[in-house]
Formats: sequence, C-alpha cells, structure tokens
Amino acid sequence: MAHAPPHLFRPLNLGPLTLPNRIVIAPMCQYSATDGSAGDWHRVHLGSLALSGAGLLVLEATAVSATGRITPQCLGLYSDDNEAALAGIVRVLRAASPIPLAVQLSHAGRKASSQAPWDGGQQIASHTPGGWRAEAPSALPHGDGEEAPDALDADGLARVQAAFVVAARRAERIGLQGIELHAAHGYLLHQFLSPLSNRRSDDFGGSLDNRLRFPLAVFDAVKAAVQIPVWVRVSASDWVDGGWDAATTLAFAQALQARGCAALHVSSGGVSPQQRIPLGPGYQLPLARALKAALTMPVIGVGLITEPAQAEAAIADGDCDAVAMARAILYDPRWPWHAAAALGAQVPAPPPYWRCAPREVKDLFSGLRFGQR
Repeated sequence: MAHAPPHLFRPLNLGPLTLPNRIVIAPMCQYSATDGSAGDWHRVHLGSLALSGAGLLVLEATAVSATGRITPQCLGLYSDDNEAALAGIVRVLRAASPIPLAVQLSHAGRKASSQAPWDGGQQIASHTPGGWRAEAPSALPHGDGEEAPDALDADGLARVQAAFVVAARRAERIGLQGIELHAAHGYLLHQFLSPLSNRRSDDFGGSLDNRLRFPLAVFDAVKAAVQIPVWVRVSASDWVDGGWDAATTLAFAQALQARGCAALHVSSGGVSPQQRIPLGPGYQLPLARALKAALTMPVIGVGLITEPAQAEAAIADGDCDAVAMARAILYDPRWPWHAAAALGAQVPAPPPYWRCAPREVKDLFSGLRFGQR
C-alpha cells in the first residue's frame, strides 16, 4: 500500500492555482533593476530558483509606481518598459520550469527613496541626487532625522489604488499566476493599518475600520481587475506597544477572507525602528497558528524555517498550510530537493539534472533514470 506523502509535499490550492507542494519561495528584494526594469541578474537569480522544486516562486516586492520603490534599484511594474523586461524573464522561467509564478505588488510609502542595504539602507533625501519625496498616510518619518513624507490626499489615494490595478493587469498579461499584495514590513498598506504610522483624521484613519479602509479598497480593486488569485502578506505584530497586533490582524484577515482572498502570508514587524522582535527558529509561527485557527483560507508561515523536519512539523501540527523561505533558499537553492530526500518525497526537477541524485535517494525525482548511453 502506498504511503501518503509528507505534509510538506502535498498539493495546496490558492484559489484556482494548485501548488504541487507547500514550499513557497518568499519574495526577496534584489535591488538590481534599472528604472524598475528587470535585467540579466533577475534572469540568472530567478532561473536558479525556478529549478528548485518549490511549489511556488513569488517574485520580489515590485513597485506599482516609481515613487513607490524602496530604492532606485527596485523592481517595478509601472511602465511599458518594466512590463516588457519582466515578460522576457517570465518566458525564460516558463521555458525551463513548470513552477507556479506569482509577484508581490508593493508601494514603499514612507520607506521609499532609500539606499540599497549594502550601501547602508539610509533614506536618500529628496533634494539629493537619486532621491525623491516619499508619500504615506501621514506626514510622519519612519526614523528619527529622516525627511517626513507627504500625506496622501484624496487624489493621491485614488492614484495609488489605480497604480496597483494597472500593475496587477500587467502581471496577469505577462503570464504570472498569482498576486500577493504587500501589506507588511512597514510599507504603504501596512502604514495605513498601524496606528503608529497612520494619524489621519479622515475616513482612512483613527478607528480600526477606518484604518482598514484603504488596504481593503486596494484589495477589492485588484481582485476585480484580474482573473488570477490575489492574496495578502501581513505583519501580524508591530512588536511595539500600542501598535498593530494579532487581534487587529485577525479583523483584517476576516475582512479579506470575506472578499475572496486566496491566502494570508503571515510575517511581522517593519513599521517602527522601536520594534523588539523575539528572533528564534520559527518565531512567527505562533502568529500564523492563531490566525489559521480562526480562518478557512490557507495561511502561509514564514520566519527562520530552515530544516525539513521543522517545516514538516509546522504543517503537520497545524501552524500553517505552507511554509515560505527566503534566506535559507538563497543559501541552498536546492533546499526542496534536500527536504524531499530527508522526508521521503519527490520533487519536480529538469531531466538534465536527474543524474545528480545519489543512488540511495534514486526515487527523489519522478521519472528518474540512471541509464546512460
């Protein structure tokens, strides 16, 4: 009798999109685009990850406007040139691998106009070369000594929402199969949610319902504009007293679920330099577990999940429905292969690579043949 595959290697549906397993490659900024357009680095980097055997590859935070980039080198999907460049990358990935492909659409809000991390990550003032004026829910800088952003007025809110819609349509047009809206890590949609960054006195600030209003409006507009599944990444805690927390995240998640959100990707932090994050293996899984217990849509867990047994347990024990990996899969782009070998599962891999499997794990790749002429 055939044994059921490990939980980590069972299919998962995100709306109409079926993942072959529950390993998600989380979006990871590369800070390597030119005027928002992907280039050779993305072709090599994403090509490697596309051969990983993971169940889903989510492209890095992709700005919906030039103003919404974190850095001048961030990927974007706000121009015809951006779309054409990324379409070329998608064609390469699709020719090499059947891995499902999604994109994380983002607006950096007050964290825009920054240096790349390896250049220090500090804000680039709007009056200096390469910098621009950031925009946010309120005219509150992210950190001490930084330039305050412009508070978005009604026209600005409409413009940003429209930019998300246009970027989503571009993503669908070039063949991406899912959209993750970035409402985490202190970027614009998270800034609207958190009372630490949203001090508005209009219909988009103050009460929880008001702070939910703009992120939900963006979700509704994007979902209505495309046929592919749309889901959201959240920071389930600001890790600051008086900030966004698990209870308010649940209220947001329930509103998203009622609107047909395909999944919830549960991270944390990013909105305030005052955060105190309790780092440790799987440190965000308790946040995911609490949300999963109250929701019916799939929940993706993330955060220092590095070992196959740890990832398997997270799903088997009910912490989450899928695990997302970032730094660990940069370090080991074949992590899903190694997890399959450790757990007794199979992963998809291109035929030219089949011969690499040791004989003791000869069943790692479906269709594997060792004969060679």
